Amino acid sequence: MKYLFLPLLLCLFLFNNARSQEIYSKAYGNHSDPAIIFIHGGPRGNSSLFEGTTAPLIAKKGFYVIVYDRRGEGRSIDTSAKINFAEAITDLDQLMEKYNIKKATLIGHSFGGIVATLYTSSRPEKVERLILVGALFAQQETYDHILISTEKLALAKRDTASLNQISLIRSLDHKSADYRKRCYDMASKFGYFSMPHPTSKSQQLELDYQNSQYGKMNIRNNEAPLRFYKNEQLVNINTKDILKNIKKKGIKLFGIYGKQDRIFSDKQLRDIGQLIGTRHFDLIDNCSHYPFIDQQQLFINDIVKFMM
Repeated sequence: MKYLFLPLLLCLFLFNNARSQEIYSKAYGNHSDPAIIFIHGGPRGNSSLFEGTTAPLIAKKGFYVIVYDRRGEGRSIDTSAKINFAEAITDLDQLMEKYNIKKATLIGHSFGGIVATLYTSSRPEKVERLILVGALFAQQETYDHILISTEKLALAKRDTASLNQISLIRSLDHKSADYRKRCYDMASKFGYFSMPHPTSKSQQLELDYQNSQYGKMNIRNNEAPLRFYKNEQLVNINTKDILKNIKKKGIKLFGIYGKQDRIFSDKQLRDIGQLIGTRHFDLIDNCSHYPFIDQQQLFINDIVKFMM
């Protein structure tokens, strides 16, 4: 009779073990150096590209660089994760506690820029500076720009299929995962995430990454966006006022964007540049959504300059 309890005990053990599983993280450099935490895009992303190409190089400049994948995304597999902002903030608290970090610089890339902004707003005492990298800050403005600009391109090409798709996207609930996905799919179709003139350096970086252990760890959870839109109220968020308040609190704010990051309109890039301030903002030429790949050395130079 007692053996009947063994499967139950085993299930309970596996369940509790999965629930307590730590998120994936790794630190580069010396703990005594200024701490930098990289927050990846998504929801659905991971930090493997930044980790496999750029994190160790920044660490060699005299910084303690921490990368991690948010709970339920990438290598931090957790089927019970809610994948919302409250959970992301809690996980960042735990990450800083794990590495015994009292105060850090946050680098927020793409959607990770929103996570980093909300964390900085709620935990200003824990953030030394916030560096936005191709970071979203007015999501509906971005979606509107993608649809308007791709429509113009489709009209010029007489691309009826794309025009029909854009019309369909506009009819969707603007606060749905499907709307978001289809907007970015359209942007990708027209090359909005691609570097306009790839250099031999950027091409080699991408090739080396694809052939590395990090390229093999490019794990993505396709269910993450659906769970985010189910469990989060703040979708299509505009963080410009939040960023202004962060500056008022005395937290240093910086930005690195690609001049040809076409998911943003020229007006949006001017807006974020003016909000951050000319001295703290770099708009890199021949660069799209991934400055740490497209123009890696310029990106690293900016990080070192902003950390001074």
